[in-house]
Amino acid sequence: MEVYKFGGASVKDAHAIQNVLKVLQSTQVKDVIIVVSAMGKTTNALEAVVAAYFDKDQDFNEPLARVWQYHKDILDELFPVGHAIFALALSQINLIKDFLGRNKSPHYDFVYDQVVSHGEIMSTLIIHWFLKENGFCGTWIDIRENIKTNAAYREGKVDWETTRMAIKKSMPKSGMVITQGFIASDGNGFTTTLGREGSDYTGAIIAYCLDAKSLTIWKDVPGVLSADPRYFDHARLLNTISYEEAIELAFYGASVIHPKTIQPLKRKEIPLYVKPFLAPAEKGTCVMLGEDIEPLTPCYILKKNQVLIALSSLDFSFMMEDNIGEVFKLLGRYGMKVDLIQNSAISFSVCVDNKFGKLDELIAHLRANFHVDVMNPVNLYTIRHADVAAVRSLENRTNVLLKQQTGRTLQMVIGND
Repeated sequence: MEVYKFGGASVKDAHAIQNVLKVLQSTQVKDVIIVVSAMGKTTNALEAVVAAYFDKDQDFNEPLARVWQYHKDILDELFPVGHAIFALALSQINLIKDFLGRNKSPHYDFVYDQVVSHGEIMSTLIIHWFLKENGFCGTWIDIRENIKTNAAYREGKVDWETTRMAIKKSMPKSGMVITQGFIASDGNGFTTTLGREGSDYTGAIIAYCLDAKSLTIWKDVPGVLSADPRYFDHARLLNTISYEEAIELAFYGASVIHPKTIQPLKRKEIPLYVKPFLAPAEKGTCVMLGEDIEPLTPCYILKKNQVLIALSSLDFSFMMEDNIGEVFKLLGRYGMKVDLIQNSAISFSVCVDNKFGKLDELIAHLRANFHVDVMNPVNLYTIRHADVAAVRSLENRTNVLLKQQTGRTLQMVIGND
């Protein structure tokens, strides 16, 4: 089996969904598992539903109605009036209403996972029926019955052995399968999610469990580029990348590949292709065993809206292991992703991603034991394989707050001017 993953941008409207059909016709793939994300910005739209639910001054039915209208507009373009898919898709909206109407849990992350997961279910139902109407009679599978995690909602940790056994038992050995990315379930059957952009990870999990021939991620870019062309000039297509280099790029924030995607593929040496869904015949980028990167060129990564936290002890004593250990425990407790650290005798600085919105709670806790300075927001620039020209391109920027170079990697935290 091969595994194909289509992200939200590649199924964002009726035209994009029709293009999925063209990709399958072009590649002529026969035995394939198709992993699909929620359509367009549906996850963001469902996040607004969750936010409205917890805000007693808002009615969650209003943003939920917009989610339905978005999907209905797509259905109207793809299917005749009265087709069964209309009722199937609408049932997902009704399931959200029913859940929110009877939910007793005050935990945001739990409610989040139960609600946003319906975006993936709707998208795969729509694509399954569209492909079926156009001669591709695949099997629709609810991946939540196969990928099992712990109960860490919004960041589920995969139970690999249970997941492997379930996928091997339930996935067909040939033909076409349509299933969801991003979502899973815990031991009690409640929905969990694998973290934002986790559909790539889903593809890798399935590929690993089935010893797949390859995983192909279909994107709205030519492949993995040396920089995001929205922010940097002279972005180049990378033809091949080693697993190790891809992990490094993903860790530092390269947006094309999810950070957790590479590891299960590397363990079984399954190649990963990143290809343009509008030009399926193009080679794109291959991640595999081999040289670090070809062509060898500086790779630029920008992470915007980060937070720089500078700490020092209240009595100006040394920042020792026990102090730093306490800080890391708190960073983990409040869900902060650490992107850069730097310490001296009496200070400790850390650049973090406040992805769960718990910065204020963290800072209040830190101030009980440390002097704390917070710079928010800041931009974190990373250059892999930095040469002299690449370094100068960042050093010429104003308001450099922190600089660190280790081996082939340069990182700089730069404040907003």
